[in-house]
Amino acid sequence: MTITVKVGEAKTHLSELLAKVEAGEEVNISRGNDPIAKLSRIHKDNRLDALIDEVRAARARAKPVTTEEILAWRHEGHRC
Repeated sequence: MTITVKVGEAKTHLSELLAKVEAGEEVNISRGNDPIAKLSRIHKDNRLDALIDEVRAARARAKPVTTEEILAWRHEGHRC
């Protein structure tokens, strides 16, 4: 949900507006009828999400592997 407030109201009620933003709402601040700013929540990256993104990027850079290569690695070091 988006709330629109005028600059003076935003100054007076900033703490309450920030609480609403933390709860997931967006706040547009306007001067007269012209919107001039938007308050929205900053989402902190979860360390696990960052790690997953890093692994996906590394996999995207890697060259494709054939089935034969995988089978060779599986048996690598085994005695026949």
